[in-house]
Amino acid sequence: MCASITRSGFLAFAGLLVILGNAVADESHSLDTIERGKYLATAADCTACHTRSGGKLFAGGVNLQTPFGALVGANITPDPAAGIGDWTDDEFVSALRDGRGRRGKRLYPAMPYPAYTKMTREDALAIRAYLRSIEPAPDRLESNQLPFPFNIRSAMAVWNMINFQPGQEAADPSKSGQWNRGHYLVDAIGHCGACHTPKNVMGADRRSSYLQGGLLQGWYAPNITGETRRGIGAWSIEELVAYLKTGANAYTVASGGMGEEVVHASSHMTEADLDAVAVYLLSVKPAVRQSPLPLDATDPRMMAGQALYKDICSPCHTDAGTGAARLFPRLARSPAVHADDPTTLIRTVLYGSRGAATDGAPTGPRMPSFFWRLGDAQVAAVITYIRNAWGNAASPVSTNQVREIKSEPSAG
Repeated sequence: MCASITRSGFLAFAGLLVILGNAVADESHSLDTIERGKYLATAADCTACHTRSGGKLFAGGVNLQTPFGALVGANITPDPAAGIGDWTDDEFVSALRDGRGRRGKRLYPAMPYPAYTKMTREDALAIRAYLRSIEPAPDRLESNQLPFPFNIRSAMAVWNMINFQPGQEAADPSKSGQWNRGHYLVDAIGHCGACHTPKNVMGADRRSSYLQGGLLQGWYAPNITGETRRGIGAWSIEELVAYLKTGANAYTVASGGMGEEVVHASSHMTEADLDAVAVYLLSVKPAVRQSPLPLDATDPRMMAGQALYKDICSPCHTDAGTGAARLFPRLARSPAVHADDPTTLIRTVLYGSRGAATDGAPTGPRMPSFFWRLGDAQVAAVITYIRNAWGNAASPVSTNQVREIKSEPSAG
């Protein structure tokens, strides 16, 4: 009897293998699609909004602070009740490219459909195929945490009418294929403008200031245009690729939100795609703006700031502000130091930061917090000095600006 059961079990198993083998042969193209979808979802950094710390992949729950209130990243696993498992392909594509979820439910632009509208349907469906392949999660969430009247989703119809331009952009025939690929990755897949383009009073991109830096969740995402002083125009293609691939280059180390983006997204992109991103970003024409004059070295704020800098900053960043390549950011002629908004510098001095740790730059250097050691006036003085020493020239930082950062609910 045992032999008979064993034999019949073996035959059943062999038959199952044949069925599975045929299925795999029939659906081999789908495996490629899933893999491409995984790459695109990674490049788009879907993890940032849809995977909370310690939670299941894409199960949602990430708290997203906006100027209008809080939103919660949705569950986008294939769970049919809590996730998007029973959505149709058309509903999924509509959510990504039109801001209309299941049954026409209007989405908020924290889900960056104003950028994803430029995505091809083919790429959207590849992401969909990948999301179908991951483990379902039963986490039920209410994404809309906004106060009245912002919690009224129908109001998004008016927002879209004013701020949303649906549809893909045609490739520029006057540009190279590499440039067009970079444009697509930056504007559609990577939705870089969601952080790096300043917003108007309605929370929409100020298109006239494309990629020129924006305030987001208490941090200032810097200018990433070809502007030499405030942007990345002084970087070479190789240096920009190194930053996106490893989180560090000769100028700076990625930290905060950008550090997370590098770890979860850009460090996993191909060299060809990173080259394309670099080619495109360095081609973006900088704004024509007059540079401010640096403060005089005899200014009391500069003198106080210099003394503080020599005491607590120079051991890592050097007396000349040159830092240590790929370890301690350069401060002399640094785009981040020249930023119009000093919010990130203030927060970094107050609360410290941790650099991205990747395979290419595994150290992940940490900047200590000086909240406990420096008073508000001292923080303002040392940052004012940094922004106006070694050829830098930027507006001074006031004590009130420091106090405002410290008073924010998310401070620290």
